[in-house]
Amino acid sequence: MTDIGDTIPDMALTRPDGSEVRASDFAGKPWVLYFYPKDDTTGCTKEAQEFSAQLPAFEAAGVSVLGVSKDPPKKHLKFIEKYGLTVPLASDAETDGLAEAMGVWIEKSMYGKKYMGMDRSTFLIGKDGKVAKVWRKVKVAGHVNEVLASATAL
Repeated sequence: MTDIGDTIPDMALTRPDGSEVRASDFAGKPWVLYFYPKDDTTGCTKEAQEFSAQLPAFEAAGVSVLGVSKDPPKKHLKFIEKYGLTVPLASDAETDGLAEAMGVWIEKSMYGKKYMGMDRSTFLIGKDGKVAKVWRKVKVAGHVNEVLASATAL
């Protein structure tokens, strides 16, 4: 499980346009990597809208943001278009991908049924490429502002 002081694995993720993005693309600058369960669900939509609304403040602080789920690139594209999102998103649809490597693809339980799903988690990565702060089991309300405050304090 990825924690403070760890380096993010340099695994390929797929952007909605089909291009790849990796942790190494952010080398030398701070960035936020947030994992969310599913496009176009209430909490995930609110989180993406809030990151989009605050994206200019993150950029002004020199901090990039990337949202990741297991949804395929085409679904990300529809999600972006439907809500006018500006926060960059990427797909980690492969088995044994980044979510598994970082320990955010976990066993969950609902109504007694067990299944694998994304643990809503956010990682703030410093200029040195190491994790500076971790939020797990994120509650969406107020989260983006908390991340922004930590990012600007780096």
